[in-house]
Amino acid sequence: MGTSRKSQKKQRTQDDDRPGIWVGYGKMVRLHRDRVGLTQQELADAVGYSYEQVASIEQGRRPAKSAFTDAAETVLKAAGTLAVLQELVDLAKLPLFFQNFAKIELEAVSRFSCDPLMIPGLLQTEEYARALFTAHCPPLSDEVIEQNVEARLSRQRLLTRTPMVETCFIIGELALTNMAGSAMVKKEQLQHLLKQGAARNVEIQVMPLERSFHPGLSGPMVLLETLEHRQVGYIESQDVGLVVTGAATVSTFGLRYGKLRTQALNVEESARLIERMAGEL
Repeated sequence: MGTSRKSQKKQRTQDDDRPGIWVGYGKMVRLHRDRVGLTQQELADAVGYSYEQVASIEQGRRPAKSAFTDAAETVLKAAGTLAVLQELVDLAKLPLFFQNFAKIELEAVSRFSCDPLMIPGLLQTEEYARALFTAHCPPLSDEVIEQNVEARLSRQRLLTRTPMVETCFIIGELALTNMAGSAMVKKEQLQHLLKQGAARNVEIQVMPLERSFHPGLSGPMVLLETLEHRQVGYIESQDVGLVVTGAATVSTFGLRYGKLRTQALNVEESARLIERMAGEL
């Protein structure tokens, strides 16, 4: 009896941790499934998922991937009611400390960042991101690792959406040499940077190690402009993130970022350095 109560309490705790949007999305799937007269098993067969996966999605314990939503929209004749929720479902996969900024980021018309020690999330390959999350301290469960990887890759749609977002990434040379993962993961990541840097709305500049001091040494930062032309800053360290909206502080970010762009290698020099480093692996 005691064991049963403990099990029920554990389940209630897990249920309480479910993001509200996952629960709401799951209820919407159940509503449409009942409307068209399908069982969970029949829906699972129709969209290529297991019964357990569909049940977890309907209960809000597992977030739906875009592939599930696309298939379910057709099978359930959902008329876009599931697709319109997908962006919010993906956002809820992100760490809590980052979600507020991620919502603001969706409205960006420009985004400039400096990352002295790591490849920025918007430019990471799937395997590089997975290597980072696998090395997280304290360790993350396999399920959380995969959710974080999916969320990170989903955010990268920002670089290809319409209207285009003007972006600039200043990356420390140390971030290119001290990467997580195998040599193949590192090589693919460097090649990915070259591919992304070729896009019309993406500029990548490398801050060389020979620069003994620059404002980026104070830590990573993001400077963003929204559709309403509001300037927003963001800083993050040790799984703690802070959205900065004070005009004076954001102005200081802009001043520092301007200085960083003059100290970093230009776009062409940066591409040549990255290409050389990739060729050496």
